[in-house]
Amino acid sequence: MDAAHPPTLYILSDSLGETADHVAKAALTQFPEDVFHVVRLPRVSTAGQLRGLVEAAAGNDGGIFLYTLAEPKLRNAMAQISAEFRVTAIDILGPAVSALEGLSGREPAWEAGLTRRTDRGYFERIEALEFAVKHDDGRNTEELAKAEIVLVGVSRTSKTPLSMYLAFKGYRVANVPLAGSIDPPPELAELDSRRIFGLVTEPELLVEIRRQRMAELGTYARKYAELDAVRSELDEARAVMRRLGCIVIRTGGRAIEETAQEILRYMDQSELLH
Repeated sequence: MDAAHPPTLYILSDSLGETADHVAKAALTQFPEDVFHVVRLPRVSTAGQLRGLVEAAAGNDGGIFLYTLAEPKLRNAMAQISAEFRVTAIDILGPAVSALEGLSGREPAWEAGLTRRTDRGYFERIEALEFAVKHDDGRNTEELAKAEIVLVGVSRTSKTPLSMYLAFKGYRVANVPLAGSIDPPPELAELDSRRIFGLVTEPELLVEIRRQRMAELGTYARKYAELDAVRSELDEARAVMRRLGCIVIRTGGRAIEETAQEILRYMDQSELLH
């Protein structure tokens, strides 16, 4: 193999090619980076397009096609054309759907793009992620009432990663930093306290996290990572949480997934997820 001209992996589809792309990425993890040159070929809709693409690949030292084609005529054409030009082509979708057809006795739709349309939560997750980004770190607090979950806490208590994780699950999440020198936004006091979660951790752990963060950034902030100052900051944050009447969650030494599940259990018990 010429390192300057790696073989090409073509990801071909009559839709966006997301299914083939996922399979390709999983397979490529078994090889060092840059072993293959990856080319995506979405929205191929005619046998003529297939012939042109396969012929071009054959003239360029071949390569491998991973394809998802829902239309049976296109799948048959791809099999014939790739055989004609002696190009390796792997049908990802066809055999699996055909096997399910044989098992169930039901005729499949064989329609392109159904993966995205049948994933009812897809657009909800996209909307939730956009909401979390827009309402990260105390931004746009005038819209806090639109959030399903609001996280509050001092700096480096995992507010942002937790927000993004919950957003990926489809929940609209906002997070608001608590700092002794800045009053929390008044909109917080107007929310249902069952939707607010205060994040806390041990002061020693927080000091360690902040010192590591400052080292990574090459910066220094007075009192930001000093133990006494951090203890005082956490005490002030807890006082705000008591005034809000919110649930307090410890994040220290826990995975984001574990903390998220605890929050969702509280929400479920409060019937706010129904």
